[in-house]
Amino acid sequence: MYTKAIVRKPGRNFHEGNTTASSGKPDFYKALGQHGMYCDVLRQCGLDVTILEADEKYPDGCFVEDTAIITEKIAVITRPGVKSRQGEEAEIAQILSSLIKTETIKSTGTLDGGDVMRVDNHFLIGISGRTNRDGSRRLCQVLSEYGYSSSEIIVGPGLHLKTGVTYMDRSNFIAPREFALKIAGKFPDSNIILVDKDEAYAANCLLINDFLLMPAGFPKTKRKIAGYGYRIIEVDVSEFRKMDGGLTCLSLLF
Repeated sequence: MYTKAIVRKPGRNFHEGNTTASSGKPDFYKALGQHGMYCDVLRQCGLDVTILEADEKYPDGCFVEDTAIITEKIAVITRPGVKSRQGEEAEIAQILSSLIKTETIKSTGTLDGGDVMRVDNHFLIGISGRTNRDGSRRLCQVLSEYGYSSSEIIVGPGLHLKTGVTYMDRSNFIAPREFALKIAGKFPDSNIILVDKDEAYAANCLLINDFLLMPAGFPKTKRKIAGYGYRIIEVDVSEFRKMDGGLTCLSLLF
């Protein structure tokens, strides 16, 4: 059960961050409002939320998930795969080191938290344009030392592993068909909720305690998820979508 979250506000130069999306420049004030609503939802889910101020040295800095992987036993501080983001992890490392034992990814490895998906006590690590095999091997080594298993998966098209698939609980995943095939190969006993191609963005959901957060505006996916009994909260993150962001990447939960 999660009790805490760390988030960072978007800065005025948020639009200068890295993105492959072609849906226009995000509106800063709208993004700030959506971020505030996101924080309110985290509190609704029972979390104590630490809100960090924007750091305009790092336009992508609000996507804090990429800076660490946190378990009950250890926090692994990452080394982001885009050079302009390297350094975002420093303040997060300082905060987490006062709360939990920390390890780091070595300088030869790159690793984004968005490429790491926890499935119960197993960690699936996506090899992508942001996460390389050196970073993955280092994470696997640390996790093994603390009793967790892990494996790799090739992400292929798409930014991060969790851009295309997320794990909820009770062996339930949500993904579009191309990711569903990969997950079925890794977890043959899983149930995969298929997302239609025109609602692929809705695959980035976030289970927090008794609630399932999903992006607003995807009615077909919402109906499918509701059939499994989840308590759904829709969250508007349209401005973050313009910068390749989603629900999972806006917070570190522990």
